Amino acid sequence: MPEPIRQPAVAQTITVIGADTHIKGEMVFEGNARILGTFEGQITTKGELQVAESATCRATVDAQKVLLEGTIEGNVNVREKMEMSPKARMRGDIVATRLVVMEGAVFTGHVTVGDGAKAQSRGERERGEREPSETNGLMGSILHRLDPVGNSR
Repeated sequence: MPEPIRQPAVAQTITVIGADTHIKGEMVFEGNARILGTFEGQITTKGELQVAESATCRATVDAQKVLLEGTIEGNVNVREKMEMSPKARMRGDIVATRLVVMEGAVFTGHVTVGDGAKAQSRGERERGEREPSETNGLMGSILHRLDPVGNSR
């Protein structure tokens, strides 16, 4: 049986974007935030971003942790851990040190996971690259298995 999605400790401060709220722009915060409504733009945090089951986030995300129960459309860079609940929907690329995808979650995009993901993400941002190259560890292996004759990229 899968682990239940954990909730933040009561003592933590958390910013909540209400279910009836639609925000466009850039959100930067130090702590944790939970989106219940709709956000479009860019999110940067040193803490945890939670996207509730009813929420939609069309954004580029850079966070310490991400807990996805709703929908993200955009690329996500997670320095520690990303968790996708059974009802999560993700369209975009993920770079994360750890990734937990529960049965039922839907993901469309590329994923780079592991200790090297953080360094790879930093290097790609510095060079302006957006997609992982065919030679990057696991992603390269997956691409070669999908197209053994080398037509994948």
